[in-house]
Amino acid sequence: MNDDEQRQGAGAQSEPDFEEQVRELLAEGAYTIHPSPAPYPAIRRRGMVERRRRVAAAGAVLVTLAAMPVGAYALSGGGAGGGVATTPTPSVSATRAPSPAPSPTPSGPARPATKGQLLDGVTFEQAADGLEKCLAYQRSGSFAGDTDLGTSEDYRILLAMRSTGDSNTPGDGMYVVAVNEKPQQIRLICNIKEGEAQGLSTRVGNDADAIPDEGPVFVDPNNGKLYQQSFLDRGNWKLPFRWGIIGTVKSSVTKVTVSYGDSSAEAGLDHGWFVASGVLNEQVTVAPHIKGYDADGKLVYDSDEDKYYERTLP
Repeated sequence: MNDDEQRQGAGAQSEPDFEEQVRELLAEGAYTIHPSPAPYPAIRRRGMVERRRRVAAAGAVLVTLAAMPVGAYALSGGGAGGGVATTPTPSVSATRAPSPAPSPTPSGPARPATKGQLLDGVTFEQAADGLEKCLAYQRSGSFAGDTDLGTSEDYRILLAMRSTGDSNTPGDGMYVVAVNEKPQQIRLICNIKEGEAQGLSTRVGNDADAIPDEGPVFVDPNNGKLYQQSFLDRGNWKLPFRWGIIGTVKSSVTKVTVSYGDSSAEAGLDHGWFVASGVLNEQVTVAPHIKGYDADGKLVYDSDEDKYYERTLP
């Protein structure tokens, strides 16, 4: 037997021995190797953590859905009626009301003291507009006089009423009477016809100061056009005729009455002025009769006894 055959025979003989040894080793290892116990506490903790995460995630989803507007939830298909979209209701926030802006300083003349000084439906705005036209008429050079009459803001409306045309100045219109007290007294009487100033009368200064024995009532000597028509129409005045009369009073006078033909009136008192008016329905030849009273009702002035007052009409 050669060497190869000897080695093959020895190998064949040793294989069963090797297999047997391996089996013995495996059998011994089966008794010596024990699997480690299952990590139950760790697995339980992992399960609890996972459940908490799922609950937290679900809670966050619910909070998000609760915070969503109704319209957005409907558009996303939530709820049984998910096919109907609801327009979200706009929120209404309270806004602070703006502070009222201060009223601008009024321009133009001051108002008369009583309602009875604006007559025949003439409004204060119309009277103020008439005054503006009268002052513009004076500034245009159509009126003779060197005195600067100022602006309408310097004046107060004393009287506004309709004017009756006559043979000298045809056509009806509107009289505007206004006074400027500072720096010197200016009294203005103007006739407005067809929207234009067509007659202007002014008096600068207080004539009463030049009369040494002036009484408590002083009738304006240049206001005759307010209570009479042209002397050309004497005895043939247009009737009914709206008349007016103005003058100044001292502080002791609290009441002034005026009678004229078949009419009479109690004058309005306006910052040291008296203003009276009425409607005449008969022809007259005598000027208005004026009386003044003090606070006790005592007669302190009678035009019939005033030597400076013209009691008859021209």
